[in-house]
Amino acid sequence: MANILVLEDQDEIREFIVINIKRENHTVFKAASGEEALEIVEKNNIDVAVLDIMLPGINGLEVCKDIRRNNKYMGIIMLTAKGLESDKEEGFMSGADDYIIKPFSPKELIMRINALLRRVDMLKNDTDAKYIEGPFTIDFDSRIMLKDDNEIELTQIEFSIISLMVKNKGKSLSREEILDAVWGENFFGSFKIVDVNIRRIRKKIEEDPSEPIYIKTIWGYGYRWSLDE
Repeated sequence: MANILVLEDQDEIREFIVINIKRENHTVFKAASGEEALEIVEKNNIDVAVLDIMLPGINGLEVCKDIRRNNKYMGIIMLTAKGLESDKEEGFMSGADDYIIKPFSPKELIMRINALLRRVDMLKNDTDAKYIEGPFTIDFDSRIMLKDDNEIELTQIEFSIISLMVKNKGKSLSREEILDAVWGENFFGSFKIVDVNIRRIRKKIEEDPSEPIYIKTIWGYGYRWSLDE
């Protein structure tokens, strides 16, 4: 059983989501505004947040960003009527793990929540000593990454991508390999989420993200971690 936050300003949709989540024996916290959602997050141990994007006041994207600044491990699913690729990318760039477009079936939502809960649990327990090379120190146990002794703030997904890449240093990983290893083989999304997260990571670790020296692009295939070139 997990603690699930549902942020949705339309009463009927919010109650529809809540009823279906409760059927899975999860505890549900309800919020009708971004401000209310952030209060709930501050006072409770939330495992997964389902956030509607289009809200008056603080919207779902701002709530997502705020959560990510303070919580690396919470799973976040964005819920919206928007379906453009640019909108999806904005959600992922804000720190979301998944994205569901309205209208959706209760079964799909529950499957995504449960899949995300499994990934969050797996990421929390992915430990294996330390990696020290070049300017980087990565502690897999505490899930901390340092560059020149300065901590780099990474989301759970970003840290898992970095972990996968450094543990396969020099090996070119396809987008499909990264997607399966980090999001799970049953993930519903596209390879684009891999590219979005790589761009986020590059902004945090590269001197010049447009000319990356640590995460190399293998055109038409995927990415490779390298400090030797």
